[in-house]
Formats: sequence, C-alpha cells, structure tokens
Amino acid sequence: MNIIEIINKKREKQILTKEEIEFAVTGFCTGEVKDYQMSSLLMAICLNGLSQEETFYLTDCMLHSGDTIDLSSIHGIKVDKHSTGGVGDKTTIILAPLVASLGVPVAKMSGRGLGYTGGTIDKLESIPGFQVTKTEKEFIKQVNEIGVSVVGQTGDLVPADKKIYALRDVTGTVSSIPLIASSIMSKKIASGADKIVIDVKVGEGALVNNIEDARTLAHTMVEIGKRYQKQTVCILTNMDEPLGCNIGNALEVQECIEILQGGGPKDLKDLVITLASYMVMLGKEISLQEAKVQVIEQLTSGKAYDKFLEFIKAQEGDITKLMVAPKVFSVKSVKTGFVETIDALKIGKLVHDIGAGRTKKEDEIHYGVGVKINKKPGDFVTEGEELIKVYLDTIDCKMQDVLDCFVIANDAKVNQTLIYEVIE
Repeated sequence: MNIIEIINKKREKQILTKEEIEFAVTGFCTGEVKDYQMSSLLMAICLNGLSQEETFYLTDCMLHSGDTIDLSSIHGIKVDKHSTGGVGDKTTIILAPLVASLGVPVAKMSGRGLGYTGGTIDKLESIPGFQVTKTEKEFIKQVNEIGVSVVGQTGDLVPADKKIYALRDVTGTVSSIPLIASSIMSKKIASGADKIVIDVKVGEGALVNNIEDARTLAHTMVEIGKRYQKQTVCILTNMDEPLGCNIGNALEVQECIEILQGGGPKDLKDLVITLASYMVMLGKEISLQEAKVQVIEQLTSGKAYDKFLEFIKAQEGDITKLMVAPKVFSVKSVKTGFVETIDALKIGKLVHDIGAGRTKKEDEIHYGVGVKINKKPGDFVTEGEELIKVYLDTIDCKMQDVLDCFVIANDAKVNQTLIYEVIE
C-alpha cells in the first residue's frame, strides 16, 4: 500500500477502504507517513469529504491508536461534555464543577486551542500553578474524591488524533465535518464516559458556519455514539457572536468565576444552564425540567462556586494569582446607535493575533491578552462611549481592526436565538 496512491484516491473523490485509512493513520503515528503527506490527505478530505463508513473507520482507527480509559471504578453515570469550539466558549470551566456539585461525576479530558478558537486546557493553564497532567490513577482518584477532574489529552490516549489535531490547526483543515466528528468522538469514547453531551457551535465564529452542516455533524456524532453504545445528545447553539464578554485565556477564567458567583453575561449563563441541565438529566436519569431546577439552585446558592474552588485547589491552581496583560486600552464608538452585530470571527482572529492563540503548533500562548466587550448586540451606545477594552502584552493591534468587529445601526436588533435545536 502506498500513501501517494491513497492521497490521489481521495483527491479523485473515491471511497477509501478501512485498510487504507488504517495505513495512513498508523503510518503517520510511526513516522512512515510524513507531516506533509498527511497534510495533503487531510486537505483532500477537507475538500472532498468522507462517507459515513469512512468516518466510522477513521474514528475507530484513531480510537484504537492508543489506550482507552476504564472509568468503571468511578461510581455513578459519567457524563462528558464537548464543544466544537467557538469564540469566547469557556463553558467547560463552569460546567465541570457545576455538574459535579450535583453528584454527577465529571471525568473530562480537554484539548488546546484549535485555529482561532480557544482551548479549555490553555484557559486552565492561565491559572498559575494549575496542573493539566495527571496519571490515569490520579485522575480517577480525584473524581472519586471530589467528583471532578479536567486534564489534557494524554500521550497514550488517542495519539493519532492528538497528532492530526495539531496538524489540522496549522494547515487550514480545521473545518471538515468528518474530521471534526471523528476527532471528537474518538476522544469521547476513549475517555470512558457513559453518556455524552456535545455543544455544536453554528455561525461565523464557529468551525461550522451553517445550520445544515451543523445538523450533519450532529447526526454523524450521534450515529457514531450509537455504534459504541454511548448515548449522545447534540445541542446546536449560536456562534455568530462571541459567547459572553471576555475573550482570551485568563480573561475567560475571570468570566467563569463571575458566572459561578451568580453574575456574568446572560447569554453565557443561559447556555451553561441548558448544557448542565442535559448533563444532569442524563447523569441522574431525571426529567430535563427537574435537572434545570437543580442546576439553577446550585448556581444561586454558591455551591457550584465552592466546588470550583475545590477543583482548582485539587489541581494546584491559585486563582488569586490570575493575571491579565498589563497594557489596556479603551476603544470607543465613533457613532451613536445600537450595536447590530459583533463579528465573532473577526474578534476571534484579532485575539488570536495578539497572542492568545497559536499559528504554529510550537507557539507559546500569551495567557493574559484578550478583550472585554462592554456592549453586546441590541445595546445602545453613544459616540465616544466605550465599546471594548483590549489587553495587550508584546503584540499590538490597530484600533480600526477592533472597530471593524462592530456594526452600529440606527435601530435596535431583534435578539437572536441562542439554542437552535437538540439532536439525539
């Protein structure tokens, strides 16, 4: 078998066999298939797609490229949550302790930034001292003791996906539905959870920017879940605008704390309540309405925040030392009117370019940089009033690039839908 033949076959829109997919993935892991060859195959897949069977083969091959985790020693139904990625999406940091505080164990492995969307692990690492690496024994022990642990993907867990994930980030092959589906589901299944909730982002600031592709992705992941007897629920959510107000690693952690303390922006809070309710519904096998009541009670009572503090301490983090970038400047509106739109894609790229994301996989993250949005769509703003604060470290940005993220109109915008639909 020859990797060039496999690349050419997919370039010509032909169906790959299970053996051909295994050859390419295994060869990439061993080094026999080079980075540039896998990049070429990924681009061919990105352009020409994969059939459902090819996607299953790719998922299974990545799943079995390394170890899988057995969480059976953790009592209760383990429910994992994943997001396909969006600008300002920091929900895992809130959801993990929130759901755990209701007795549903959360044993979660998360990823780093992909493209212009931030990664949960990068955000957690902005907390001084926070340890994202644990042995499997330590990971399970922590979940049994306090109900929650969030760590980075280990070298032995789905190593094929880890290598491909990093390559996709820097080769323009992030937004491929079969690659997204196989990447997510191989990790979720290997991670050992009993049930899975997936936040499928849809819009300009997401990897998938239209509802039809989002539905296809959701149905693909639900079907993969069924093949492995893992009940999977996909919630399609709006990502035309940034989620919440803070974008940037440390700034997003600050906003998570606000939500857990009963404050924070409405869109982020509403989404957290929805996702947590589905996780608790699956984990406790109760009605969605009953789960929602319990979730809201944990947020308002402070019990979710208490669990968050316990979680951070268990992984050696110190939120009192959380730092944002030292250079802060205010960008003010040049006209009076209503904020019509905030371009999530432009905001995401801007924050990425000032140091919050990676262009090359070996790039270092500037944890403290980012933005705080002061005016959300529908808000009234006067000329000279602050729209947004920008936090800079060593890389500057142009004020006009920031202003270009906003559209100010004469009339107030009708509020957009946050949750489109649920597929299960």
